[in-house]
Amino acid sequence: MASRGSNSALSFLLFVTFAVIVPGFSAHIAEFDEYWQKRAEQAENATLEAYHPNPSEVTNHLNQHVHLALSGSNSSRRELKKYNGPCMATNPIDRCWRCDPNWERNRKRLADCALGFGRRTRGGKFGRFYVITDPSDNDMANPKPGTLRHAVTRNGPLWIIFARSMTIRLSEELIMTSDKTIDGRGANVLITGGAGLMLQFIRNVIIHGIRINNIYQGKGGMIMDAEDHVGLRTKSDGDGISIFGSSNIWIDHVSMSRAYDGLIDAVEGSTAITISNCHFTNHNEVMLFGASDKFIGDNKMQITLAFNHFGQGLMQRMPRCRLGFVHVVNNDYTHWQMYAIGGSGHPTIISQGNRFIAPPVLDPKKNATEVTKREYAPESEWKNWLWKSENDLMMNGAFFVSSGNPRAVLPFHTADVISAKPGTYVTRLTRFAGALGCKVGQPC
Repeated sequence: MASRGSNSALSFLLFVTFAVIVPGFSAHIAEFDEYWQKRAEQAENATLEAYHPNPSEVTNHLNQHVHLALSGSNSSRRELKKYNGPCMATNPIDRCWRCDPNWERNRKRLADCALGFGRRTRGGKFGRFYVITDPSDNDMANPKPGTLRHAVTRNGPLWIIFARSMTIRLSEELIMTSDKTIDGRGANVLITGGAGLMLQFIRNVIIHGIRINNIYQGKGGMIMDAEDHVGLRTKSDGDGISIFGSSNIWIDHVSMSRAYDGLIDAVEGSTAITISNCHFTNHNEVMLFGASDKFIGDNKMQITLAFNHFGQGLMQRMPRCRLGFVHVVNNDYTHWQMYAIGGSGHPTIISQGNRFIAPPVLDPKKNATEVTKREYAPESEWKNWLWKSENDLMMNGAFFVSSGNPRAVLPFHTADVISAKPGTYVTRLTRFAGALGCKVGQPC
C-alpha cells in the first residue's frame, strides 16, 4: 500500500488545486459553488481510493485473462482464423458476457466483466433500469423525463437502456452523475451533431455499445448537473467523452469519430479507467491523458487501453500521456499519420502485444514510422522515462523507441510476470471492436 504520508501530501495538493480552481482548468464550471466544491472533494477522495499502489499487479491480471481466453480447444489458434458466428468472443472481456443468448435479461452481468485499471467499475449495477424513450434534448435546466439528460442527472445508481434505435443531438454537454451505466445494446444509439459527454468529479460509470461522432463545442448556459442542482457553464471543449477528476470509469464497445477537440480526454486527477473494445476513426488528436505536465494529481492516473482498433483517418495521440501509468495492451494500430503513442511530463507507458502498422513513407521528410513521440524534453531527460515495448508486432517499418529502467520503476518478482499475448494475436482479439449489433434472443 502507498504510505499514509504520501497519500496525505497528495490529498492536500489535490484539495488545494480543486478548491482554488481557475478558469483554465475548471472544465467550464462558471460558478464553483458549494455544490461543486463538495463534488470535487468527494472526487479527490475517490481518486485516492481507486489508485493502485502496485500497477504491475493489474497489468499481469489482465494478461492472465487474455491467456485463459485464448487457451483450450474452443479457442485454438487454428479455429480463431475463421469467423464462426455471433458467439465467437475472442477476448476475455467479451467472453464474460457475449455468448449468453439471454444477455438482454442479464444486462447487469456486464458490470462484472471489466479488466485493467477500471476493473472495479460497476456503473448502475445496484440501481433500477431507466429506459430512454425520447431522443430530444431541448431543455437544459429542466430535462424532460425519458430523455438521456434526465436519466444521467438522477441521484443514485441507474442502468440506462434504450427503447429503440435513436439519434441524439445534445444541445449542450451531457453532465453525468456517479453510478450510471449507459447501455446501448439491442439498439443503434448514435450521439451526433452536438455536444459530447462530461464525466466531471464523479465515479463509477460504464459507457457501452453506443456510437459518438461529429461532436461540437457547446455554448454553455444554465445546465442541470444533478437531480437537485442547476449550474452555469461556459463553452465546452468539444470532446466526445471528457473525463475530469473522475475515477472507476469503463468505456467499452464504443465507436467514435470526428470531434471538435479530442475523442476521449482524461484529465485533472482521473484514474482507474479502462477503455476497451472501441473503434476509433477519422480524427486528429484522438486521446489526451493529463492536461498539464505539472499537475501533481495526475501522478495517480492509471489507465488501461485494451483490444481497441485505431483505424482509418487518424493522425496522432493514441494516446498522448502526461504523468501517470498507461498500459497499452493488445490493440490494433492500423493507421496513423504523425505518431501513435506520445507524451511529456514523465509518464510510464507499457506497450504489450500491440500491432503497429506504420504509414507508407511517401516523403522522407515526413517519415512517421516511429510509433512513439516525446515532447518538450531533451533525450537527456526522457531517457529516464519508462516507455517499454514487449511482444509488439511492428509492420511496414514501424519501430518503438524504449527508455527507462523497468526494474527501478516497477519492482516485481520475475516469476509473477505474465506476458501479454504477442501482437500476432491482435487481429482476433480486436475483431469485434466498436459498437455491436446485438439482437435480443441471440448471442451478441
